[in-house]
Amino acid sequence: MFENEKIIMTIPRQKNIALIAHDSKKHDMIDWCMKNKEILERHFLCGTGTTARMVAEETGLPVRGYNSGPLGGDQQIGARIVDGKIDLVIFFSDPLAAQPHDPDVKALLRIAQVYDIPIANNRSTADFIITSEYMNSEYTHDIINFRKNIEDRANTL
Repeated sequence: MFENEKIIMTIPRQKNIALIAHDSKKHDMIDWCMKNKEILERHFLCGTGTTARMVAEETGLPVRGYNSGPLGGDQQIGARIVDGKIDLVIFFSDPLAAQPHDPDVKALLRIAQVYDIPIANNRSTADFIITSEYMNSEYTHDIINFRKNIEDRANTL
């Protein structure tokens, strides 16, 4: 790729972290947040509906709540990723239960991948991320220059 086809993004030292958990994983999320409270309280937290409310009530951590997943919360988090307002997603999903909003979940996972945002889909991955040296420092990475990509595609149509 040419140099102008990539842009440099920086995940700041103080992260904007989205917390999401399917119903059967909400207590695991609360437990994980309690165990990592000292680290999490140094960052900005948000989450989907019930997860945000339960984590805030049980841990005392401030968590900005969006809609619940089935009511568009996953899409709200995805939009915040696109706007550069989410730096990390911790999503405890239940791989053994059908979810009525599965297309929204897949869209969220896809947009996190497109924007090269770290996303943990289970507790062990979340543990690896939160104990990473990058949790306390800036992290610079390249993403696709979407404006250039769109411009090039438009010129070929």
